[in-house]
Amino acid sequence: MRAAIEGDMLRRQPPSSLPRLWLFTDERVEEAHLLRAIARLPRGAGVVFRHYGLEREARRDLFDKVVTLARRHGLLLLAAGDVPGRGAHGVHRPAHAATRRKVLLGLVSAAVHDMRQLAAAYRAGADIVFISPVFPTRSHPGGQTLGPMHFATLTRRARCPVIALGGMTPARFRRLKPLGAHGWAAIDALC
Repeated sequence: MRAAIEGDMLRRQPPSSLPRLWLFTDERVEEAHLLRAIARLPRGAGVVFRHYGLEREARRDLFDKVVTLARRHGLLLLAAGDVPGRGAHGVHRPAHAATRRKVLLGLVSAAVHDMRQLAAAYRAGADIVFISPVFPTRSHPGGQTLGPMHFATLTRRARCPVIALGGMTPARFRRLKPLGAHGWAAIDALC
């Protein structure tokens, strides 16, 4: 797969060229461990930078390190929230922010947990949606999950590529791919 990255912007690509593997950053993962995990991702994979809880300067410093790794390893990078600095190929919006206006340049992704949020993501112009949590996940212990059938229902209604998130592994992705999953995303399975 040719990298869809050129400079700091993403050219609009057909769904088949969008990453099938994504890593979500998370404050639970030690910085050095996270950076090693990003460096191990295969060329053409994606990273969603979150780390909402860090103070502004620390968040900028970590984001700059992730940008450097993404460029070096040919990864697509989406920034969630207000990340100072440049280098992302687009933005990731949490479910509660999916109704904000569409960004004019770059890829726009949205977190989706139900049908209402899927509709909001579509109205906001999302190019790709992360549907979660499909399976139980360590980041949300005891939380309610969608399960494969509800995931399939949401996927059938999606008007853009769908990435499965929440308790995902390569084996679980193989199970969800026939249900419409374009790809999968994880924290623990990749860090």
